[in-house]
Amino acid sequence: MTHTKNWLSNLTPRFHTTLFWVVCLCCCFNARAQKNDTIILKNKDRLIGEIKEMDKGVLIIETDYSDSDFNVKWLDIKKLSSQQTFLITLRNGDRLNSMLQTDSINGGRVVLYDVTEKKYIYTSVHDIVYVKSVKQGFISRLDASLSLGVNLTQRDNFKQFTMRSTLGYTANYWSLQGSYNAIKTKQDNSNDISRTDASLGLRVFLKHDYFLNLSGELLQNDEQQLDMRVTTKLGFGKYFVHTNKLYFGGVVGGAWNNERYEPILNADRNSAEAFGGIELNMFDIKDFSLLTNAVVYPSLTEKHRVRSDIKLDLKYDLPLEFFIKFGFTYNYDRRPPEGASKEDYVLQATFGWEL
Repeated sequence: MTHTKNWLSNLTPRFHTTLFWVVCLCCCFNARAQKNDTIILKNKDRLIGEIKEMDKGVLIIETDYSDSDFNVKWLDIKKLSSQQTFLITLRNGDRLNSMLQTDSINGGRVVLYDVTEKKYIYTSVHDIVYVKSVKQGFISRLDASLSLGVNLTQRDNFKQFTMRSTLGYTANYWSLQGSYNAIKTKQDNSNDISRTDASLGLRVFLKHDYFLNLSGELLQNDEQQLDMRVTTKLGFGKYFVHTNKLYFGGVVGGAWNNERYEPILNADRNSAEAFGGIELNMFDIKDFSLLTNAVVYPSLTEKHRVRSDIKLDLKYDLPLEFFIKFGFTYNYDRRPPEGASKEDYVLQATFGWEL
């Protein structure tokens, strides 16, 4: 028995040491295996690394020989070789878990291997609008941005703070998108002014670029004497155009509107509404991108009442993921409470950073 204990005590350090080096070698091998994707550009430049994603016409690849990731235009790629499995979205709305085969992009032709259906799919480089490595974790599926702006003037001690932010998560067949925008203004001999809008939406992707949309929106607006408006929406939509240069889609559905105005108006109300909206996202304009959407809400329970919301963001990309953003928001209510304004608009210029 004593001999056995001595043998075990001698084996344990050796076993730990061996296990340590085995784990290290496996990690090194795994790291090398993940970074053997090869891209050849039309100008014959070659990049070797790990493909992270392709979105809005730009492919991101991480390499061992650069501290920062490379951004490459998707249509500038001549050949591509990878053994990874990706979530791929096609122009017709189909979403695949697929491999991009060796030299799969050649002369505009792409060969995909659908690992779910166990079959090859032949398509065009122009028909692939989104690529995401499915091996990546939770953080890599997040998209976030934050931009801030400050205005100060000596006269009347004017101070204004503005913020625009977004947060999104993309899974295989659904995405979650949120935003928070705010303006706070202070000035001597004048009441403080504030405006806040926020949204959170779940989008479930269906075949042929159709989708279901469930969202909630919040608005607080001093100009319209609105303490809080919460609108819950359920809709059905479709992308009419879905390419590497732009997205254009529409959605229709129903909404429930809960409003609380300033006490002096005594005009709190709830209402049912229909809604219809369009969205345009343009992103292959050199360093500029444009996102705009417009929604109209005809009331189902209040006669002759129609609301509308319009938003526009123009962004200019700077190095190191920084950007400058110009934002415009417009709200209209055909039948507001007596004493409240029918419309309000906001112009914002902010500087920010995105993940």
